[in-house]
Amino acid sequence: MNFKAIVFDAYGTLFDVNSAAEKCKHKIGDKWEAFANFWRTTQLEYTWLRSLMKRHKDFWQITEDSLDKSMNVFNIDKKMKNELLNLYKVLSPYPEVKEVLTELKKKNLKLAILSNGTPDLINELVSTNNLDAFDDLFSIEEVKIYKPDSRVYDLPVNKYKIQPKEVVFLSANTWDVSGGGNFGYNAVWVNRNNSHFDNLDYKPKKEIKNLKGLLEIL
Repeated sequence: MNFKAIVFDAYGTLFDVNSAAEKCKHKIGDKWEAFANFWRTTQLEYTWLRSLMKRHKDFWQITEDSLDKSMNVFNIDKKMKNELLNLYKVLSPYPEVKEVLTELKKKNLKLAILSNGTPDLINELVSTNNLDAFDDLFSIEEVKIYKPDSRVYDLPVNKYKIQPKEVVFLSANTWDVSGGGNFGYNAVWVNRNNSHFDNLDYKPKKEIKNLKGLLEIL
């Protein structure tokens, strides 16, 4: 295939969304992982609900709102809120990310992130972790609606003046893979947790365990 761009989701695909809570597990205790998963699930639910209600808030505000609920549910000390939020700004990348991006940079392809995150959040994640391989960092704030709305997936296509079929799109989120795939991307599922795929009228072109698998299929 004549691919021209490789586009990555950020949260859960490049960056470990549980790493903020994990860094506080000595304070949170054994429930840290359940708390982290609940925070992430609530965060995603709020993006979809706000899109449907047409009541947009940016991703940072949603992250804070979903944290407030999660801290109440899990009875987390409110004094930890700012610490958790600050750690979310500097989430850790998965171990293979930098190596894979270095290899991909050698190919004549556009490399980009397409994320629900605000421009400031994405820029901080990329700069903090010294990931300098990307040509563009696309945020849903350009269209003020969250994935999986087709207007989001249209952003790289419009910028690069290419067809959706010329994009390889990678996400660890099955709903995002389905959204991008139904839009027309060659969507690849990064199945980091040995999960089951959703029934949303799309089956991923490829399934890989981590981003190293991308180097084998390109």
